[in-house]
Amino acid sequence: MRAENYGDVMPSPAFDKLRALAIGSQAIGLILIMTLETVMGNAARPWQGVVLAGMLATALSIALVRLYRRNLARKRWAERLEAKDHDDA
Repeated sequence: MRAENYGDVMPSPAFDKLRALAIGSQAIGLILIMTLETVMGNAARPWQGVVLAGMLATALSIALVRLYRRNLARKRWAERLEAKDHDDA
């Protein structure tokens, strides 16, 4: 028996720390970009690019961690189902 065949779905956590981190980092980046524009005017452009690059790097890192955790959870889920099948047999 495989999880994909029976439509079993892994439970989702009630509070996703990675999602909160992603939202928070994007909000801080946006505020920083707007603040730089307000304080420095046109001289802020290079710094805004640095902030944007940091935002993208953070988003990519969070996405990779999320992918790793999801794959690890799927592997553990499949192992549990396989162990359950062996116990039933």
